[in-house]
Amino acid sequence: MSESLKGKNVFVTGADGFIGSHLVEILVNAGAKVRALVYYNSWNASGWLKDAPESTLNQVELYIGDIRDSERMRQGVKGCDYVFHLSSLIAIPYSYDAPRSYVETNVVGALNILNACRESDTLTRLVHVSTSEVYGSAQTVPISEEHPLVGQSPYSASKIAADKMAESFYLSFGLPVVTARPFNTFGPRQTARAVIPTLASQLIAGKQQLKLGSLHPTRDFNFATDTARGMVALALCAAAEGQVVNIGSGEEWSIAKTLEMLCEIIGRNPSFITDDERIRPEKSEVNRLLADNSKIHQLTGWKSEVPFREGLEKTVRWIEKNMDYFDVDRYTK
Repeated sequence: MSESLKGKNVFVTGADGFIGSHLVEILVNAGAKVRALVYYNSWNASGWLKDAPESTLNQVELYIGDIRDSERMRQGVKGCDYVFHLSSLIAIPYSYDAPRSYVETNVVGALNILNACRESDTLTRLVHVSTSEVYGSAQTVPISEEHPLVGQSPYSASKIAADKMAESFYLSFGLPVVTARPFNTFGPRQTARAVIPTLASQLIAGKQQLKLGSLHPTRDFNFATDTARGMVALALCAAAEGQVVNIGSGEEWSIAKTLEMLCEIIGRNPSFITDDERIRPEKSEVNRLLADNSKIHQLTGWKSEVPFREGLEKTVRWIEKNMDYFDVDRYTK
């Protein structure tokens, strides 16, 4: 790649989140000067950035704020060469209960970043982060970037709207934005809202009966550092501007097979029951997600590096050391 992040000023929204914290580490290691947006809270907590090495955090500018605050975002973007927009409300079940929250955070928040980047006189490229959930259940497999968009949940609908705002700013104003569309990311720092840490933490805790959602859906699981590397690769790719690009492993795993592998790794074989709170409404369930990742490979040469089982083993080891974060008797939406 002709472009380099070394010495560049980078703004990351959602830096305190699961994927964002891994991205910040990769950016710092690449020599970037990172300004990391951390959602304001009265505990002065930095989210999952606290899990990063101290040597990394010492090089990061923590920027406290709220993605819904347009002026705060304008100041965050100011002077930056690259912007990675990850801040989102992401839990699908909660979006059924609080859809307005998803519009205000995911749509209005994206608009704030787009406007701030449009006003910037230093911006080289904006990476707007989407989700494979916008495709709904696969109508064609593997899922390419041309697959129809289907709002099967208020969450996915809000992300579709944000993606279209990004597209409009490219077409209307020439904003150098690329939309990265990651498939199911997993790894250390992911909370129990997601299926892999839910299953693994219950197994590690010695539960005799696991609470599960649907076992038949399949997912394209991609390890967190691979997803973050994909975002960096797109940031450094001028040819990706104005495009939507999948980030996925290109492999498909059912929830049932994932559970089987976790049982092997942890050495448990419990029974299980269906947890109604983890079952989506019938028309909202996404049954298959499998990425066509040929576009990102052609544009940047990126491909996943961490095999699925190896990623599961790394995730299990992290959860074992951090069980205080997991309430295995009560999972929230």
